Amino acid sequence: MRVLQVSAEIFPLLKTGGLADVAGALPGALARAGAEVRVLLPGFPALREGLSDAATVAEFHAPWGEPARLLFGRLAALDGLPAYVVEAPALYDRPGNPYQDERGHPYADNHRRFALLGFAAARLAEGLDPWWTPGVVHSHDWHAALVNAYLAFSPHRPPVRTVYTVHNLAYQGLCGARHLHELGLPGQAFAVEGLEFHGQLSFMKAGLFYADHVTTVSPTYAHEIQTPQQGCGLHGLLRRRAAGGSLSGILNGVDQRVWDPAADALIARRFDAAKLVGKAHCRTALQKEMGLEQRPGPLFGMVSRLAEQKGLPLLVALLPELVARGGQLVTLGSGDPGIEAALREAAAAHPEAVAIRVGYDEALAHRIFAGSDVTLVPSLYEPCGLTQLYGLRYGSLPLVRRVGGLADTVVDCTLEDLVEEKSTGFVFDAFDTGDMRRALRRAFALFARQTDWKAVQRRAMAQHFGWDDAAEQYLALYRSLGA
Repeated sequence: MRVLQVSAEIFPLLKTGGLADVAGALPGALARAGAEVRVLLPGFPALREGLSDAATVAEFHAPWGEPARLLFGRLAALDGLPAYVVEAPALYDRPGNPYQDERGHPYADNHRRFALLGFAAARLAEGLDPWWTPGVVHSHDWHAALVNAYLAFSPHRPPVRTVYTVHNLAYQGLCGARHLHELGLPGQAFAVEGLEFHGQLSFMKAGLFYADHVTTVSPTYAHEIQTPQQGCGLHGLLRRRAAGGSLSGILNGVDQRVWDPAADALIARRFDAAKLVGKAHCRTALQKEMGLEQRPGPLFGMVSRLAEQKGLPLLVALLPELVARGGQLVTLGSGDPGIEAALREAAAAHPEAVAIRVGYDEALAHRIFAGSDVTLVPSLYEPCGLTQLYGLRYGSLPLVRRVGGLADTVVDCTLEDLVEEKSTGFVFDAFDTGDMRRALRRAFALFARQTDWKAVQRRAMAQHFGWDDAAEQYLALYRSLGA
């Protein structure tokens, strides 16, 4: 089975969030399960430079006339994974991150930059590479979604099946309706039963409406996005897809080659569930690195975008109580300036207990999971979440809100679940300080009982959320579509 995975970023070459982790791990897992997999990526400098043995497969033009080249080679950083890169320097060779300029403003021509990615994927399905044609095109998030519309309106629709995965429904890739013909799509595409969304074009809707099957990155999120609360205005369409059997959730996995405390070269000392002494060493090392006192209370870690969606307002409100109880906090991330300022103020007021590092540092992220006792993920909504999975893997018990993939992966430390040996973390329901406070109290109470804490820690580390299980589910889905 030939499978083309299409995404805007891929770990370890280019990462702004969890999408890159998925894009970097799923192709290899599919290959191990027997699929013939290639990836298609936009020509951002980091991705183009990561392509070894690059050769030009074809030259083509975007619908608006801009020339582009399709390169093929291998990604040495991903064990030689076969990859296509769309080369169009005028669109991709820019400062800032893949989506925004250095001032944090989205690029005005993002509609062209990512339409070209989808257009190249459709051309590949139509035979742009005479030596390899996919049987399945699997696109990820709004950046790659337009491939589904291009294939739906292809004058000679190739015999290819399409799967579209939603990583975060809130980011929809909207642009003005005036761009429809510029992007090479016919007038009938601009309709409620198409790409139209409140008078604009929605790249996201191209995937949701035109793909043969839509998946989300957790089973619970697949149900949540069918509601007005989390459907972002698309819940009606998603309900119809679900009713027709073409919407489902497949839980993300963890790349266990990257996230393994027993083999992690980025942490102070390696450890596993049988020998946790190394984790204690990592905890001390993290306190020292971040300038915190060597305190005995629980050390909380958070690696996240600093945004309301991630529950940061709740954390900021409860920080004084967390510190008063003897806890400490290490935060790594960036985002909302107000939240950043509030965390900096807390760190200045309590330098012995609170530390913040603004930005992203992959190595420090590993050290936070290895050294912290609790991983905080108190999200307003969370399609899957990967940080709670990393926390479980490193014995940093997740404290999460019961939404999306968090609900699918963490079992609360209630009395009955402790007795039945099911608990792996701390879970609360309502998005308010009262409910999160009670979860924090449970964390402090369990931490005071170190024998029970270590039992839960070992159980958490024994959870299996590998990519091989997810890959088998995706292959079964591709087969069910006739691929």
